Amino acid sequence: MPLTDPPLSQLIAAAARFRDDRDWAQFHTPKDLAANLCIEAAEVLELTQWRSGDDLTNHLRSPAGREALEDELGDVLLTVLLLAHDQQIDLAAAFANKMRKNEAKYPIEKAKGRNDKYDKL
Repeated sequence: MPLTDPPLSQLIAAAARFRDDRDWAQFHTPKDLAANLCIEAAEVLELTQWRSGDDLTNHLRSPAGREALEDELGDVLLTVLLLAHDQQIDLAAAFANKMRKNEAKYPIEKAKGRNDKYDKL
């Protein structure tokens, strides 16, 4: 099923359906999904290993590099969607709440153009 700009609820339903059609929920404990999230995120990081500057930019913009990045980000998102689904977390609300917290921790007038952690601003 091709997905083009679907709402978050449709992405979650597609992820759960994919998993459930294969009877994989039995393997998806919160611990295992959290571990998988770290592994998939590490695979995103691996795409940048040993590259920097223009070499990294060109690699990620190449057809093969972009496809690899899209695939790995898709794996990360799949895992996030399943973990949120299973734990009954409203991802949109969780994101909105976290952004409000980030805005309070990193006010524009203190954080703009800086990469310091909030407790160092």
